[in-house]
Amino acid sequence: MNIEKDKVVSVHYKVSSVEGQVVEDSFSGFPLVYLHGHGGMIEALEHELVGKAAGDKVSALIEKAYGEREEGRDMRVSIKRVMTEGKTKGKAKPKLMKGMMIYLESEHGPLPATVVKVGLKTVDVDTNHPYAGQDLNFDVEIVSVRDATPEELDHGHVHGEGGVDH
Repeated sequence: MNIEKDKVVSVHYKVSSVEGQVVEDSFSGFPLVYLHGHGGMIEALEHELVGKAAGDKVSALIEKAYGEREEGRDMRVSIKRVMTEGKTKGKAKPKLMKGMMIYLESEHGPLPATVVKVGLKTVDVDTNHPYAGQDLNFDVEIVSVRDATPEELDHGHVHGEGGVDH
């Protein structure tokens, strides 16, 4: 089955700077699963994947993959809005440091941000995507392609393993 709009696609990927520094890599973990043509993948990379099938590999240089950096995207938020993985009752959040990538709780789900300054109860963050303004190399291996269910199409995202459970 080939990748096209309304297909559920599972991929492993490695993202590198143009200098060759790896900035993200899913190969040692779980693949990314998304609904093709519904905004779950960088648009230019989606175009590169059209027509490909499970087992295919794609390498592409995407210019400004996450858009341009925008001025005025700094904000001060309560440290309570910082999301942490595996947060348990009674355990402190990890120590925040300048330059650290974090996620903030927002009404639209997790919002990626970069720590600019840490205070006692607040943190100043830059909400530009951490790789905004950068040209990036993507090495992608298609793991699987399947038809989306009617419910996934109605909701605009993948359900089940690798997707949303609700």
